[in-house]
This record gives sequence, C-alpha cells and structure tokens, in this order.
Amino acid sequence: MPKELSPLTQRVRDSLDFDKRIYFFLLVLLLIFIRYLTNELILEAVPNSEEVKEQGAFTFFYIYSTLGYLWTPFELLWKFTLIAFLLWLGAFILGYKIPYKDLWKFALVAEVIFIFPELIRFLVYINPETADSFTEIKEYRPLSLLSLIGYENVAPRLRYPLASINFFELLYMVLWTIGIHSFSGQNLKKSALVVFVGYVIPMAIWLTWFVLVYRD
Repeated sequence: MPKELSPLTQRVRDSLDFDKRIYFFLLVLLLIFIRYLTNELILEAVPNSEEVKEQGAFTFFYIYSTLGYLWTPFELLWKFTLIAFLLWLGAFILGYKIPYKDLWKFALVAEVIFIFPELIRFLVYINPETADSFTEIKEYRPLSLLSLIGYENVAPRLRYPLASINFFELLYMVLWTIGIHSFSGQNLKKSALVVFVGYVIPMAIWLTWFVLVYRD
C-alpha cells in the first residue's frame, strides 16, 4: 500500500503540475527584460551619457550585455542541472534516494525567487539620478550583506561573496528544504540537512575559492 502523502507534500506536488516549457520561456524573457532595463539605467547614470553614447564609447558594453542576454537560457539550464545534481548527491551521501528529474524540475520552479532581487534593483533606481554613480546601481544587491555594509566599504574581491549572502538565498534554501521533504518523505529537519550538505557547503566552498583566486 503506497504511503499517504502529507498535506504539505501534496500541495507542493500539485503546485508543480504545469507546463514547465512555457514557464521556462516566460522566466527567461522576464529576466532578460529586467536586466535590459537595469542596464539602461546604468548607462543613464554615467555622467554626460548622451554625449558619451554618441561617441560610441558604450559599444563594448552593448556587446557584452547582448551576449549576456543570449547566454541567459543556457546559464539557467546549467544552474538547474548543477544544483539538482549537488542536492541529489547530498541526499545520496545521507542515504536518501530522490529522483534527479524531480530535483531538476523543482530547481526550475524555485528560480523565480531570484527574479525579485533583479526587480527590486530596477525599481530602487528607476530614477537613475538618485544614484551617486553608475557603479552604485551595478553593485547594488538588495537585502544582502554587501548592501548592508556598502560596496564602497568592501574590497572588490569580497563584493561577490557578500552579495551572494542575502535574504533571497535563505528563502531559496527554505524552499529547497520543503522540496526535499516532499520528494524524499523525510522530515523537515533531515531535509534541511540535505540542503546544507548539497547546497550550503558547495556554495561556501565556491565563494571561498573565488576570494582566494580573485585578482584585482
């Protein structure tokens, strides 16, 4: 007789029952759109931006930004694949069996959390004149340690790690704890341990490595 699903597990599984292809397409479009608008704000914050633009000084920025837009879907697919694998591996190490396919689908859905910091950054600087410089817009990461300390008070090699420690990452981990609980049947405490082993530890290793190899 199959094990009866908990109300939380049933709600999670029901919420994942939709066309993931359309969702992914909309997610990519929304992310590119917000990043495009934010990049335009960054350019407007550059002193004498119109004059500089006419001189063609922004050509490299436009090329780099366009490549970033084109790379967005592949960036997301790689991220989903890597995170799903790390959490599958974390569950395996702790003795739990979770279908990799379910983890990948959940990674796709949970990514919507990271739309919010992109959107907040755009809304905060929707009037670029409020920024002291274009760098302020570029480096702003809402609800992060970097924004709390101030990017100007932090060495360049520490900006990315401090920006990565933020409220949205914590919320992402909570979502993954619920997801692991739903797919593995383990309690929330054991599910949180899977997230710690499969996500928090690899992230800490990556950020530490970044700081060690960074060159100004």
